[in-house]
Amino acid sequence: MDKCLEILREYWGYGDFRGIQREIIDSISSGRDTLGLMPTGGGKSITFQVPALMMPGVCVVITPLIALMKDQVDNLKTRGIRAAAIYSGMMHADIVSTLENAIFGGVKILYVSPERLSSELFKKKLSHMKVSFITVDEAHCISQWGYDFRPSYLKISEIRKIHTGVPVLALTATATPKVVDDIQDRLGFKEKNVFRMSFERKNLAYVVTKTSDKEREALRLLKEVDGSAIVYVRSRKRTKEIAQTLCRAGLKATFYNAGLEDAVREARQKEWQEDKARVMVATNAFGMGIDKADVRLVVHVDCPDSIEAYFQEAGRAGRDGKPARAVLLYDGNDKAKLKRRISETFPDKDDIREVYEHLAYFYQIAMGSGAGCRFEFNMDKFCMYFHHFPIPVNSALKILSRAGYIEYEGERENMAQLTMLLRRDDLYRLDSLDERENAVVTTLLRNYGGLFSDYCYIDESLIAMQTGISRDDIYGILKDLSRRRILHFIPRKKIPHIRYTQRREEADKLMFDKEVYDNRKQEYAQRINSIINYAENNDICRSRQLLYYFGEKKSVDCGQCDVCVSHNPVPLSRDTSDFVKKAVLRLLGDGCRHSISELSAIQVEPRILKEVVEYMVSEEELIIRDGMISR
Repeated sequence: MDKCLEILREYWGYGDFRGIQREIIDSISSGRDTLGLMPTGGGKSITFQVPALMMPGVCVVITPLIALMKDQVDNLKTRGIRAAAIYSGMMHADIVSTLENAIFGGVKILYVSPERLSSELFKKKLSHMKVSFITVDEAHCISQWGYDFRPSYLKISEIRKIHTGVPVLALTATATPKVVDDIQDRLGFKEKNVFRMSFERKNLAYVVTKTSDKEREALRLLKEVDGSAIVYVRSRKRTKEIAQTLCRAGLKATFYNAGLEDAVREARQKEWQEDKARVMVATNAFGMGIDKADVRLVVHVDCPDSIEAYFQEAGRAGRDGKPARAVLLYDGNDKAKLKRRISETFPDKDDIREVYEHLAYFYQIAMGSGAGCRFEFNMDKFCMYFHHFPIPVNSALKILSRAGYIEYEGERENMAQLTMLLRRDDLYRLDSLDERENAVVTTLLRNYGGLFSDYCYIDESLIAMQTGISRDDIYGILKDLSRRRILHFIPRKKIPHIRYTQRREEADKLMFDKEVYDNRKQEYAQRINSIINYAENNDICRSRQLLYYFGEKKSVDCGQCDVCVSHNPVPLSRDTSDFVKKAVLRLLGDGCRHSISELSAIQVEPRILKEVVEYMVSEEELIIRDGMISR
């Protein structure tokens, strides 16, 4: 048995590799820069974890998903594999210890968030490591032509210079042919080397439903489809509103968005993962790294900005290989809304110059000064003072950042802070603390000096680990102690920051290169038009449309999307028959007679509905008389 297969069976218990896993492993093991295109659930982790155990040295894995890296590290450790992670929020001493452990051979797989790559400490320690290869997860984030570009990913090419002979493995589940080329260019591939696995999901039915009442249609779908579900909306406000609507209708639903505290988001994701909440209503913040195999339904109430984003989000359904549906709800207003996003994302250049001018007034930056100055940015206050709208302001700041005039970090996470309000002696004499509160206070005093004189940054995860109390409970205890004026706790929060990278210019002299504005605007408009064309094209199979977008031209009709069903009626299956029968009986569950026309609310082909109803009448399960139907 070869070494590669031996490792797979010893550590994971799998009999053989799937799809293109083996080809990717062989390629990176031979020292070649490699790009792997694998669909969600295709087993991409195996492609770097197995060769990491085969090759001498440490495999450095760059991923933006802190929760996912923690889960993977824990999972690898349970298998007896030496793994560690470095991410924002860790104590300095823990970071140093982890890096030195990697230098001296105590780590085989080291996960790192892309933001850590610019750290001088990390780069210095990396130079002393024996690195087997570098893995870039979610590699589409490095491409400025992708839908989810992240500037921090551009730092990857810099760390390649530290270990020039070390190969790179890039992995993604979402990339157009243009992005595929861009990934390889930006990562400095020595030669083009791409392995593709079909993105086709035979168990997933893609459906576009035209409706004027999206909430009602979403509720109907959720009631008819059993199992876990995700409902995607565009605004934070809507997540709460729709979740409340679903709860009032008797469904166990919760909501998730980037505006919630970290502890709250973690708690709600856990609630959904453990099936305590059946439906998650979320913005696109509920994105990469969401791994729940038994999601039966994904509903998009609002259209995403691109086919890539839609494919990623829809692809969270049916990862266990069982039948699942991804439904995009579309109405007559969506096209105009999508087109409007182009001007919101790319305001006129004169409007961008005006935002720049107002920004200088806001911070009182004199002409010719300001270079290197850094400020917290209060979006609400700025917009109220200068009569702007937040969305185009946010877009203008991003464009100014790309043009090099400022650095704009949207919602940069600040660690939690804490100070003691009681004097040390008074605190020691306090007898109102219970056992858990006392443990938290003792741990705080043990780890952080200066709490009695000033605010200190704290790490709730560290306190949780040392006390054995969950992070959620740590947060609650600190909030309660703050309410009782024993200490003052400022939870971690996300605050945008702006830094002037050069001195203030006259607004009318600002220049925007084609790469910064015109080309990007054109690219974004093309992505918007692609999602519109997808929603409005009722002639070509949905699956074929999606696959063609990603460069797959040898596809066949799926036979299960709304287009295929309408064009090519298929024999009635047992599952379909049972689905329609349950829907009819549900309608008649009140014991009253109903008009036959009410059956049209059941979203199936009329032929199928007619066939099932006629059968139920013949079996005396239904009675039809005078245009009315009853049991």
